[in-house]
Amino acid sequence: MKKNIKILLAILFVVSTSIINAQEKTPKIKSPNIIYILADDLGYGDVQYFNPLGKISTPNLDEMSKNGAVFTDAHTSSSVCTPTRYGILTGRYNWRSKLKKSVLNGYSKSLIKQERITIAEMLKKQGYNTAFIGKWHLGWDWSLKENENVESNIKKVNGNTVDFSKPIQNGPNSHGFDYAFGFCGSLDMPPYVYVENGTPTIVPTKYTKSKGMKMWRNGLTSNDFSHNDVLQNITNKAVNYIDKNAKAEKPFFLYLPLPAPHTPILPTEKFLGKSNTNIYGDFVMQVDDVVRQVREILVQKGISANTLVVFTSDNGCSPKADFKDLATFNHYPSSVFRGYKADIYEGGHRVPFIIEWPAKALKKTSFDNMICTTDFFATCAEITGYKLKDTEGEDSFSMLSLITGENDKDIREYIVHHSIDGMFAIRQGNWKLSFCPGSGGWSDPRPRYIRKNKMDLPPMQLFNLKDDIGETKNLIAEYPKKVIQLKTALKKIILDGRSTPGAVQENDEVEGWSQINSIVN
Repeated sequence: MKKNIKILLAILFVVSTSIINAQEKTPKIKSPNIIYILADDLGYGDVQYFNPLGKISTPNLDEMSKNGAVFTDAHTSSSVCTPTRYGILTGRYNWRSKLKKSVLNGYSKSLIKQERITIAEMLKKQGYNTAFIGKWHLGWDWSLKENENVESNIKKVNGNTVDFSKPIQNGPNSHGFDYAFGFCGSLDMPPYVYVENGTPTIVPTKYTKSKGMKMWRNGLTSNDFSHNDVLQNITNKAVNYIDKNAKAEKPFFLYLPLPAPHTPILPTEKFLGKSNTNIYGDFVMQVDDVVRQVREILVQKGISANTLVVFTSDNGCSPKADFKDLATFNHYPSSVFRGYKADIYEGGHRVPFIIEWPAKALKKTSFDNMICTTDFFATCAEITGYKLKDTEGEDSFSMLSLITGENDKDIREYIVHHSIDGMFAIRQGNWKLSFCPGSGGWSDPRPRYIRKNKMDLPPMQLFNLKDDIGETKNLIAEYPKKVIQLKTALKKIILDGRSTPGAVQENDEVEGWSQINSIVN
């Protein structure tokens, strides 16, 4: 009997040892490469998959949509550039920062505080190589000439006070990016200078003026900076980065914020006249071609399966696209939604949102769950096993369970919208409460027009998006309890310094923050 037990124990030892050795020899599944492509001022209705009635051909985005998961109720955290970018990189609502409205310019100082962790820093901790290529528009600190200060630097738009021969400070490399190549603001904001890993590639010596239409602001320009070539230059850099890192031991994170189809609207000759709409439509087609080039290099290098690619826009379409002209072709950049870039209305912040990850994400799947661009932060944290601290990603909810099909329930109860004028709206399910009488932005009725003409409009707007997707019927008088409930919810989200579970946090620079007085008092 004892002999049999000894034999049995020996067999169990051999078997268990074999299992352990087999497990040790089994290679670990590599964390996915992650690419985030951010278009600039692309409307929800500009991608045909999201708007079948749209007239602009977007075959590559359509193919990406069919091979991945799309979100039809996705929103940027703001209806303009800088604030949305802040939310993407920090997982925090932009209005919690010192920027309570509007955007930065090309000479603005860094908006992200040094102690605030970005998604790039988080992914670096998880073993990623990180890169930023494209439009930054979050401010960085230019080196100044002796005896100069920031105030005079900003006032002198031609940049005479900047020492372009010296490195910048508090730029992408200071916020977690191993490699950084791009420019400071929008493509219509001087100075027009490429900065690579913190140093301007060439000291600007010429002063360029926009020809014909006022497509960009006059300003200092480097000899290697041509507005017409920027989009393809950025794309080439991105493709080269992917090529170089495809077989590296570390996974990579590439943040690729494009300068298009934002003004100046400058499609290359290859795309001129190809959209059968106007020049804006041609530029949208060139943005679609950027997606082709990125997806193709992933396939060529054999890494497409385990690369998570996100495509979205930083806000709605700008009126610079010429809506009246596009309407003659029966193309509507905001699709069925009211408003456009800068607005609190849906057209200001509802954007196309696509996730393609063949190894893990669902394919040919459309979600109507409400998500925000801030949610990318927590999603990447969960994918890589990073545990968020209370001071990190305060407004970010992970989308991972949705895109993998493990869950079909909503990941967030509320989402907060924000306009260029700093106006708020809060959404819960089909209900949306806006804390302003008009658009809060550029479409009619504009805030300035309302004030100037002393228009007698209700100070708030309540919409039921299920019944009124065009936001035409203000139900503020019919549902007072819903107004109170949503206002109370927004007050808590603001004062708690977060919308996710966790310890209460502080908002930055709240003194004089006039936009919240009617909400929190």
